[in-house]
Amino acid sequence: MLTLNTLFADAGINANETVVARHTPKEVGLRRVMPWMVAERPDLFKIFQALQAEKFEAALTKARYMAAFLANGPKSAIFAGLYQINGYRRVTHDEYWAIAENRELRELGMDGMEAGSRDPLLFDLAEKDALADWIGKLCITWPGLERSWWRWADRNTMPVSAILPESAFSRAMIEWDALVLSWAELQVLPASWRAKLAEWRGVYLIFDVARAQGYVGSAYGEDNILGRWRNYAATGHGGNVRLRQSNPADLRFSILQRTSPDMIPEDVIRLEGLWKLRLHTRSHGLNVN
Repeated sequence: MLTLNTLFADAGINANETVVARHTPKEVGLRRVMPWMVAERPDLFKIFQALQAEKFEAALTKARYMAAFLANGPKSAIFAGLYQINGYRRVTHDEYWAIAENRELRELGMDGMEAGSRDPLLFDLAEKDALADWIGKLCITWPGLERSWWRWADRNTMPVSAILPESAFSRAMIEWDALVLSWAELQVLPASWRAKLAEWRGVYLIFDVARAQGYVGSAYGEDNILGRWRNYAATGHGGNVRLRQSNPADLRFSILQRTSPDMIPEDVIRLEGLWKLRLHTRSHGLNVN
């Protein structure tokens, strides 16, 4: 039987120095985007792991390596990377939130450190090349109780249950008419999704869930819908007057109508006007023209 410890041994990693973590964030939004983070924003994923709960902290102070996995269904986990632990230091509440990646993770749904809580340890994690080709592909069976989300490798047998041909962290894009993204999710879109959005012209809706109002826009220029949404991702408002009053965290992005990639701008703008009329976004929404 092929096990995770067999792969560690082959890669020169001592199992008795390695802690294995199976990440399942309690925050729904963060759980949704974590596979994208592994593939597209390893800086965010590393900081997410660099600050942990007290019991896990104690284990990491004794370990040399941490093997990261994401939950992949009941009793299953999929490999997300191997890290060497090069030290740690304690950080205050202010230092914690001074880390730019933590603020970005909060936008993605992470609760993070509360005022008045204990000062956590910040671990210095360095990504290892060992087993890197297995990221998103190597699936193992998680032993014992699932609520025990971290284990010492040498004290557990974790059978390899599957090796996928392609990374599960770079899944194909869902159907365009089912796509609804938050502003924070625009920051971590998989490359394959970005490529599709760059191909598509059309009319889109930005809905402010707090104000219960929508904004209709159209895309037909460089990088099409991706280009327009990147602008909103960078600024939160894209230069639109009424959107400036919105909290970017409250915005949801979807596509109302996808058009031919060679439709002339004038025709796309005409469709945009029809959607504004149907949805009343001039009189009861966020469009000013």
